[in-house]
Amino acid sequence: MTNASPHNTKRTGHWVNLAKLPHHRQEHGTVPIDDNTIALIGGVFRLGDGDVQEGLLTTDVVEVYDIPSDTWKTKAPTPYKVNHPNVATVNGKIYLLGGLVDAQDPPLPYPDWIPSGECHVYDTVKDVWSPLEPMEKGTERGSAILGVHGEMIYVAGGMTFLIPDDQDSLTTVTAFNTTSGKWQKLPDIASNIPEGRQHGVGAVVGHNFYVVGGRYMKKQNVRGTVFILDLNNQQAGWKISEGEMPVPRGGLSGAVLGKKFYTFGGEANPNATDGIFNETEVFDITTEKWSQKKAMAVPRHGLSAVAIGNKVYLPGGGLQEDGLSVWVDGKEHLLRTTDHFDAYVV
Repeated sequence: MTNASPHNTKRTGHWVNLAKLPHHRQEHGTVPIDDNTIALIGGVFRLGDGDVQEGLLTTDVVEVYDIPSDTWKTKAPTPYKVNHPNVATVNGKIYLLGGLVDAQDPPLPYPDWIPSGECHVYDTVKDVWSPLEPMEKGTERGSAILGVHGEMIYVAGGMTFLIPDDQDSLTTVTAFNTTSGKWQKLPDIASNIPEGRQHGVGAVVGHNFYVVGGRYMKKQNVRGTVFILDLNNQQAGWKISEGEMPVPRGGLSGAVLGKKFYTFGGEANPNATDGIFNETEVFDITTEKWSQKKAMAVPRHGLSAVAIGNKVYLPGGGLQEDGLSVWVDGKEHLLRTTDHFDAYVV
């Protein structure tokens, strides 16, 4: 650790460094298991051992971080190698609901990715994955925005392909019932968000499902919208908040603490040589207004965040826009996946 006391600090609004990830990783899912533990699911590892990253390698590796001891452990791998996974925790179990997988076998260093509809649940006590009903044909996707409300996991938007020069975005909204183990349809008026989104963030607060930021179709088409669905009144459909993100971003990460939605970083910043946003912006759910906080100490994209206690944990990610030519110490980089791990103290 580079910070002597990353835990139990009283000072707020700053960043603390934590134990590095066992692997350089991005495009993974990050979820809480309990108040002391978070899990990293799938994603892509750095390909190549040299100074310059040679490509991306989709993984099935699951690693768990223990907050009190600041240490990592490896757990049972996911049943298939997956990046941009749709993951959520309900009652201490982790649900993996689709994601993106390699289109080529063996995969290319700069692979094409296509959707998988496979679904599985992970028992964190038994360290065992079990199959679930797959996504309905035609709804398979990765990089969706998820929210948990009671026994239900809501899955909004996402993408069905990602290749080096192109990608799509969906409006589809579906729901998985963790009690029945079945997928459920929403009322027609609630079954599509107002515009396609992927690489965004979301959460359920109270009975409202928030879909924040992300991008529409291509990487550069970043959005700052906040879509809201009242889950207790789904027949009213989605509304768009008047509070638009000051700096629209895709590939960002975010999590809710209390009544505030914290968002971090992102990709495709035209004003940065590395293509990365460093913004920390907070959406007040009560007032629907945004404010800026201390920028990321290590700007990144392609990661996801977990809020526990008074901290938002952000493991891994990418240090530059994927595919953008960036020169570091006289060497050209097209990818830079990192093992950096830090947390923002709220």
